Order: sequence, then C-alpha cells, then structure tokens
Amino acid sequence: MSNLETRPAEQLCRSGAADGVQLLEPRTVPLGGARAMTVRRTLPQRARSLVGAWCFADHYGPDDVTTGPGMQVPPHPHTGLQTVTWLFAGEVLHRDSVGSLETVRPGELNLMTAGRGISHSEETPAGTTARTLHGVQLWTALPSGALDGAPFFEHHADLPVLRVEGAVAHVLLGTLALADGARGVVSATSPATAFTPIVGAQLDLAPGARVVVRTQPGFEHAVLLDAGSVRVDGVDVERDHLAYVAPGPSELVLEAGPDAVTDDAGTVGARIMLLGGEPFGEDVVMWWNFVGRTHDDVARARADWQAGLVMTSGEGPNHGGTEYAPGVADGRFGEVVGYAGGPLPAPVLPDVHLKPRARPGS
Repeated sequence: MSNLETRPAEQLCRSGAADGVQLLEPRTVPLGGARAMTVRRTLPQRARSLVGAWCFADHYGPDDVTTGPGMQVPPHPHTGLQTVTWLFAGEVLHRDSVGSLETVRPGELNLMTAGRGISHSEETPAGTTARTLHGVQLWTALPSGALDGAPFFEHHADLPVLRVEGAVAHVLLGTLALADGARGVVSATSPATAFTPIVGAQLDLAPGARVVVRTQPGFEHAVLLDAGSVRVDGVDVERDHLAYVAPGPSELVLEAGPDAVTDDAGTVGARIMLLGGEPFGEDVVMWWNFVGRTHDDVARARADWQAGLVMTSGEGPNHGGTEYAPGVADGRFGEVVGYAGGPLPAPVLPDVHLKPRARPGS
C-alpha cells in the first residue's frame, strides 16, 4: 500500500524509550479521492516513529466493497523497506515490477522487500466474492546492509498457528512464544524473510481470556487493537490505538474483555496485532513511500521514479494523468504490468533538509 498523502512530511525516525505503557492515537488518512477508503495510521507519528524495525502501521476496515471501489492503489515505488499485507477479511490483488501477481486472503501473508527499488499496485480484485475489506498494512525498515539489495516478493499461505487456552495466534514474522499452563511455553517461527530481530503476529483472544506473551527483554513491543476490548499490562487500550511497551519485561500480559464481539472476521473477545523487535539501531528518514538514511537518499529515489513517468494528453484511460516512459522496465523501479491505469506521480519534495535531533532519552 502507498502513502497517498499529497504533502507527506519528511520524518527522521529514531528509537526511544518510554515508561510503562504508552498509548498512541491514530489519525485518519484518505487513500485517494473522495470515494476511496480511509485508514487509521498509528506509525509513524510525533510521539513514536519506530517499534523495532516496524516503521509504518495503517489499519483499515471493515469497508463495504460492494458499494464502493474498495482498495485502488495505482503503481507506486518503494525503497529501503518491506511491505507487510495482512487481512482479517476480504481480498487484495498485488502486482509488482518483479513480475509477481498474487491475491492475498485472511491467514496469508504478502511480503515485499523493496531493497534498492521496486514498484507495485494493490487493488480489490474484480469479481471478488468478499463483501468487505479489513486488515493492516505494515512496513519494516531495512538495515543498511539490505538497503541496496535486489527487490523480491514472498507469498506465504501456510503460516504457523499457535493455540493456547483462550487464544489463537498467527505468526507473520519472527518467533512468538506464549505461556501455556502445563506445557510451559509454546512457540512458533514464521518462514518469512526478516532482516532484523523482530516479531509480528495476530492474536485472537476469547472473551475474558488472559494470555501471557513470553517476550525477549531486549525487544520493544506494541499492541494494535482491531476488535473487542483488551488490557495490556493492566492498561485499557481503545480500538485503533497502539499500546507501546519499552524493552525490559520478560512477559506481556493481554486480557480480553468479557463480551464477545462479532464482525466480518469472526467472533472474539479481542483481536490484536502484536508488533515488536530490537530497537532499530539506525536513524531512518522516511518520506512518501521511500525509506533511506538521508534527505539525499529520498530525493534521489523521487527523481528516479519521476524520470520514468510522462504526462498523458489526448484520449485514453490515462488522459490528464501519467504513464510509463519508454524503457522504464529496465530502470530502478521497473514497470507494473496489467494494472488498468497509470502510475502514481510523487508529491513535491520539501526543500528543507532534515537535521539530526537528539535521541529520546539520551
């Protein structure tokens, strides 16, 4: 998914500590025009830019795709990150410039590693039988050693599932460990590619359930509440909010509310996304859909993307819009083939260069 803000801020993202459970409010961001879907964004924001390598978190739906366009994100570029597409309900069709064509559904993972540069589109498939679209779009920042790597795409349809009393967990990235009574601790590791110590999982909690996540003390964690009600280490979390926990504890206690909630994805006491990882040891500059280390990194990426686009004129589906320039398939971001529309032009880059700031807590 793209960041479709017309004036995206350039952000210097750094890890930083916080005491106790820090609650982060979402902001609403439209993905396109007046009829397009909106998302609730909790990362990045002024209060917190990163949770481990997780640098971007959009939460959307349930959206009725029978009365609107659903997801319609034209071809757009990425650098320096991984996109993580995870659905609670619905379908999303992914196309990219390395030739991937894959529909992702609930319980499946689409993971795209941008490396030095890739482009992709995401859309609600024509003729889908799903009535709603509901999920999260997440990004992880790549460490310096992977920034210039070749782009690639993974689809995982058979991820590990953990079942303990009161909870079912799907493990997207990294290793998840849960306390389980007589069995002690059960754990599972995702086969998906990760470049830093990280964990990502969906946990469905039964009404009234108390679940203990066995954490690595060096990890920071965040919990995003999708449905129902939950307490994180004794703190109530509102829907769409992100609850952040700094490194140190060896466990994270999740308590679902007593009431069952039914939506398009099922019946739960609480449905959450758990994100975590070692604090990212590098400064990250994010702007639009680019992740780099300096202002010049993202400025160069924008220039390379724009160099592969031309404005259209006359008649045709892209009248007054953009299309690929000749030879773009051999360029840094390649070409997305098969999308019914033109690629997305980049916003204007601010002239102001980002200056280093002191690390929080330093």
